[in-house]
Amino acid sequence: VIAAILDYSSGQCSVLGQDLKTMTTGQKNNLRAKNIGFVFQSFNLLPSLTAAENVAVPLFIQGVSRKIALAKAEELLDQVGLGERHNSLPSQLSGGQQQRVAIARALVHDPKIIVCDEPTSALDHDTGQKIMEMMRRLAREHGVTLVIVTHDNRIYRYADRIAVMDDGRIMRLMTAKDYQEETDEKDLAHE
Repeated sequence: VIAAILDYSSGQCSVLGQDLKTMTTGQKNNLRAKNIGFVFQSFNLLPSLTAAENVAVPLFIQGVSRKIALAKAEELLDQVGLGERHNSLPSQLSGGQQQRVAIARALVHDPKIIVCDEPTSALDHDTGQKIMEMMRRLAREHGVTLVIVTHDNRIYRYADRIAVMDDGRIMRLMTAKDYQEETDEKDLAHE
């Protein structure tokens, strides 16, 4: 809903000062193209494009020239530690490397919001932790809000706020500290 992909049936949702209920499909598409980046659970990299080309896709969609788009894509790949992999195809990259390509792609068009769907689910613990640290650092450096949907309780420590949901409804909002204390209490109760 925040990414203006799905409509909602009740309540209200305003993103970047715009009421999603009153926006046309074209206005929603424009909002996404200019302001929202995505990091998908399965990376969604195009198999026939190089890492740099995959990162540049949002800029191609906006009509940015190939030369400028690829230069910016390569700059972001350098920032995520993939400087030597600009010309690699997704099949030549590890899961962690593919996730870093997806993060660079989400940042390339300078969005205000990045929506992440289970960004660590396909990664081992150490790689997942490194990816979350990198995402938090890059989001702060670029002034981007991260919205992360996950079942991975290890991610809470990277959050400023946590919305606990059940069946698509926000049940409560918490700080990461409050969430950790509640989780620790539940763990103690189960022992």
